[in-house]
Amino acid sequence: MTTDTDLVKLYSGRILALAADIPNVGRLEAPEASVKKRSPLCGSTVTVDVVSEAGRVTELGLDVKACALGQASSAVFGKSAIGTTREQIERGRDQLRAMLKEDGPVPDAPFDGLEALSPARDFKNRHASILLVFEAAAEAMATVESAA
Repeated sequence: MTTDTDLVKLYSGRILALAADIPNVGRLEAPEASVKKRSPLCGSTVTVDVVSEAGRVTELGLDVKACALGQASSAVFGKSAIGTTREQIERGRDQLRAMLKEDGPVPDAPFDGLEALSPARDFKNRHASILLVFEAAAEAMATVESAA
């Protein structure tokens, strides 16, 4: 059972600072792919627009309407995604999922900033929101690759 104290710890100053500073906010004018994901449990949504070159993200647009945890995850992603490949995004997503659901280690660089979200392990109802940006970005990059 979670207590109010647990929630206060979860929404640490670091998570709130990340949530307030999401880079690459806004939609791209001419994305190669756009994917919107929604968490049915809480209603959080994230839309990811990408442009890529040689299999790497070169432009990123994020439209994030999520709780502070989903926003914090999007902030870490947004700061690190330019220059990444679909494989790196998928590995980050899978490592984040393992960190949250299986008490796995913090994701590797460039997504090691997700360590700030490790307190969310005990809040299973928040996991979907935290994973949204990675799921949308992985799908967007797969869409770009399949169109090539």
